[in-house]
Amino acid sequence: MIPSDSPRAAGAAAGTTFRPPLADRAGYDEHFLGVPVPLPMPVRPEVATVVLPYTHFTVVLRPDRRMAAATAVCIDGQRLLDHVPRESSWQFDPRLDKAHQTGNDVYRDNSLDKGHLVRRLDPVWGAAAEADQANEDTFHYTNAAPQADVFNQGKKLWQGLENYLLDHAAGFDRKLAVLTGPVLHDSDPPYRGVQVPLRFWKVAAFLQDGALAATGYVLDQSPDLTRDADRALAGAQAGAPPPLGAFRTFQVPVRDVAELTSLDLGPLPDADLMPVTRAPAERWKRLASHDDIVLRRG
Repeated sequence: MIPSDSPRAAGAAAGTTFRPPLADRAGYDEHFLGVPVPLPMPVRPEVATVVLPYTHFTVVLRPDRRMAAATAVCIDGQRLLDHVPRESSWQFDPRLDKAHQTGNDVYRDNSLDKGHLVRRLDPVWGAAAEADQANEDTFHYTNAAPQADVFNQGKKLWQGLENYLLDHAAGFDRKLAVLTGPVLHDSDPPYRGVQVPLRFWKVAAFLQDGALAATGYVLDQSPDLTRDADRALAGAQAGAPPPLGAFRTFQVPVRDVAELTSLDLGPLPDADLMPVTRAPAERWKRLASHDDIVLRRG
């Protein structure tokens, strides 16, 4: 029997069809660029996921880890809204059991930040109501992962990647498809019922000279013991979050991202603009500024 005060009952009383929360979200469009860029999915069939569409983006969530394995967002640079206020509060996705989401209990009374996976302003484009809805959708816990509270140049680089790449794509309608997520390893340190990822990944896809192009990046928040020894030792105390270090951002081969994450990235490894080298010191390029990013083959 449906309770008389439930949304389903209210809809029935009004003669309308009940629609579950978020049922109208279309999610990420794999044909957004005009060439297919599929949603990244685990290559191992035993890894269970739940696909959650939102406004202009989709989250591929791993219930066993209580956070996303991947996210994918369509960014229309010509239709972005710049001044959408950050007024939303974090909330659980009602389509999924709360036990399978990393809620505020993990972030409360500590130094961890709720790190947006899909950046808040990336899907905020289109008509005003559509953009507002996209902004609110990014504040679901399914779109967050624990990150260090340290703000440094590495984090600044990471947060500005999309803007830099959109400027690069100005001659090609300023459209990007951006895939992002935490690197989920079995060895990630446990904390309050979740394992805190030490690395994050991002792959951006766009058109260059009429063809699909891609670049890959890794954000590392593992402690650098040569610089962060005191912080690492403090973080190792019982009941405290795991020790995390200052952010370090790298441009890496897209193929390495696929191997790190065990995700199927479709055509993107073959569309990579970064030349692959076998020398370990050169294969991952630490970024000091956006000008260090390789965006042309050869």
